[in-house]
Amino acid sequence: MAKMAKKDFLTIAQLTREDVRWILSRAAGYASGEGAPSGGGILSGRGIGLIFEKSSTRTRVSFAMAIWQLGGFPLFLSSEDIQITRGETIADTARVLSGYLEGLVIRTFEQERLNAWAAHAEIPVLNGLTDLHHPCQALADLFTIEQIRKGLSGLKLAYIGDGNNVAHSLIESGAKMGMEVVLACPKEFEPDPDIVAAAQQEARRSGAVIRVVRDPEEAAEKADVLYTDVWVSMGKEKESSARRKTFAPYQINRRLLSRARPDALVMHCLPAHRGEEITADVMDSPQSVIFDQAKSRLPVQKAILEWVMRGDLSPARAGGSKGSRKGR
Repeated sequence: MAKMAKKDFLTIAQLTREDVRWILSRAAGYASGEGAPSGGGILSGRGIGLIFEKSSTRTRVSFAMAIWQLGGFPLFLSSEDIQITRGETIADTARVLSGYLEGLVIRTFEQERLNAWAAHAEIPVLNGLTDLHHPCQALADLFTIEQIRKGLSGLKLAYIGDGNNVAHSLIESGAKMGMEVVLACPKEFEPDPDIVAAAQQEARRSGAVIRVVRDPEEAAEKADVLYTDVWVSMGKEKESSARRKTFAPYQINRRLLSRARPDALVMHCLPAHRGEEITADVMDSPQSVIFDQAKSRLPVQKAILEWVMRGDLSPARAGGSKGSRKGR
C-alpha cells in the first residue's frame, strides 16, 4: 500500500479557510456532546506524546483530556524526562518516538525547534505553543466568538498589548475568516512584519482587514472583541520591569472598554495578571468570555486531533511491525 503523507499542525497559515471551518464545525459537535468520553474514539489504541519544554495549564490538560476522551492514551514527557537534555538530538528522538506513538504535541521555544520535530518525526506533530505561534489558542478563540456571535466575517477584533505568539495566530486566523483585526502595540513590540504582510495578502482574498496601530483607543473604537495577553511572556521575565512601564497605557480597563461596542466581548488567553494588562472588574464583568475561551480548548483540541488524524484512521498497529503501521 502506498504511503500516506502525514499531516502536521504547525501554524494557522498552513490551513485553508475550509480547514478552519471544518475544525470549528467539528468542535461545535464535540461541544454539544457528540462523541462519548473515552473508548472507541478515533484515537482508540493510540498513544499521543505531550512533550512540553514550557509550563502549561490549559494546553496540557485540554490535550490530555481530548486524547483520552477520543479513546487514546496521553503520555506526558517533560524535557527532563527524555534524553534530549543529555545530548540526544531532536532528529534521533523524533525517529525513536515515531516507533512507539501515533502523534506528538510539542510545546517549545523557537519555531525552528518545532519544525525540526516535524521534519524528522514519521508521525503527526502538533504545535502546543512556540515563541512565534499559538494556533490552538487562536482556533479556540474563533470558536468562542462564533458560538456567541454566530459568525466571524466582518467582526472587529482589537488586540491590545504585546505583538507575541498569540497575536500572530490571531492575525492569521482573522485573515482567513474575513475579520478586521487591529493590533495596538508599542513600536518595539509590534508583531513580526513578515507574518503581518502574509496575513494582509491573505486578507485581500478573504475581505479581511489587518492593521497595526499605536493607539489602544483607535484599535478599540467600535470593536466587537477586545483581546489582551500578559505583558511578560514566558522567557521574558528579565524584561519585566521595563515591559510593565512600556505597556502601562495598553491596559484593558473600563475606559478602554467604553470605546468598543456596547456588547463587545472581552478576551484573554490566560494566565492573567489582574491589575496589569486587564483590570479585575473588566475581567469579571458580564462581557468577559475569558473562561469560555479556556473551556473551548477541549472541544477544539479534539477537532484538531481529528483533523490531523482523519485520512489516517486505520487501526493502530497490532503486532509492532513497522510495515503494518497505518499503511505507511
